[in-house]
Amino acid sequence: MPFTDVGEITRLSPRTRVFEFGWQSWSPTGAYRPGETPPRPADDNVQTICYRPETPVPAGAFQGEGLLAVDPGDGGPVSVFAGPGPEDVPSIRAREAGGRLVVSADGPVTRHEVDGGLDAALRWWADGIAAGHAPERWPAVPPMWCSWYGYWDKVTDADILDNLALAERHGIEADMFLIDDGYEAEIGDWLDLRPGFGSLERSVGAVLESGRRAGIWVAPFLVGRRSRTFRDHPDWLVGGAHAGVMWDQDLAVLDVTHPDAAAHLAGVFTRFQALGLSHFKLDYLYAGALPGRRHEDIGSIAAYRRGLELIRTAIGPDAALHACGAPMLPSIGLADIMRVSPDTAPRVLPKAGDLSQPSQLGARLTGAAREFLHARWWVNDPDCIMARPEVEAREEWAEHIAAGGGLRGSGDPIAALDAWGLETTRRLMVPTRTEPS
Repeated sequence: MPFTDVGEITRLSPRTRVFEFGWQSWSPTGAYRPGETPPRPADDNVQTICYRPETPVPAGAFQGEGLLAVDPGDGGPVSVFAGPGPEDVPSIRAREAGGRLVVSADGPVTRHEVDGGLDAALRWWADGIAAGHAPERWPAVPPMWCSWYGYWDKVTDADILDNLALAERHGIEADMFLIDDGYEAEIGDWLDLRPGFGSLERSVGAVLESGRRAGIWVAPFLVGRRSRTFRDHPDWLVGGAHAGVMWDQDLAVLDVTHPDAAAHLAGVFTRFQALGLSHFKLDYLYAGALPGRRHEDIGSIAAYRRGLELIRTAIGPDAALHACGAPMLPSIGLADIMRVSPDTAPRVLPKAGDLSQPSQLGARLTGAAREFLHARWWVNDPDCIMARPEVEAREEWAEHIAAGGGLRGSGDPIAALDAWGLETTRRLMVPTRTEPS
């Protein structure tokens, strides 16, 4: 849809701030002054994977997805421009013109004037969106251990078993062990194991026998071009949808409106649930909301929500649905836990200066800007604790984790932790806060 003007802000001052709400987990989010340039994608591939690809932001404009708020900075009300809710998420822009901000949108938007400053306005908006969509209260979620930041895509079942034993020995209170990316043979072939990983049954069984829960990473809507699924079932793919390039290959999108593709995806999660897995980190979820030709003629956000509903049915109501790289508003009422920032990293600064890319700086800035969502829409996931000596600025990263109320997860090989790392990890591994931030 074309953008049409929906309002203007004439009360501008040197303290005016425009709050951009990013499309998905990895999309930068924050408040900026007129004249500043907010974070923007380094290239077209990043635009697809980390921003909203169908509405790139023109130069000189601000843009929020489903929300754009303007704090005039003079103590007056904050102007909140917001879309209808989880299933209808317009892009909302503001541009300077003649000493004022002109706001436009490509869908329905309502303007609200909210007293109390920007933080109060964001909480007011989040509470309003949550009503009727998200639960009124969120239980405390225990801490976990995750394989990704220690072993990347070379994780083995032996790594899981080793850290399980070390967590017991060193008093690391991880209630759940998450097997992240690297167990699978190819992106899209989730039940085929990578040669060298070992046995999923053995690693999951050992976690369960220890009295802990077991979790697994899946990118359910992605199909890599090297995969058997891509080769054997081209009719299962969303026509014209390109999910970017990762893992040194082009990525297609699984069409969950195709009955056979839907049955296949349900079967994957039914099999995982039968193994005893009860925590599902669903990653690269932006792919499910990409536009394209689907078997059924429904909108991309409706298709995305259908895909998450299909997975929920397969894993059952008591399993944890942990979303990452996920469209924010369309996930309300479906995600139990939500990554609210880009990935962290052992380094502070991102490659190419793009704050959507893995880095501590990008994770800190966007995570802090979205702290207000915790225990309103879901349990926030600020990403993993990393406390081993090789991690840059590990003290500052630990402070960021400690300041939030969200999910705590150790991301280190426990054997790599020194005395400070062990003490810090033990201190931070506590359940999530149950009250909104």
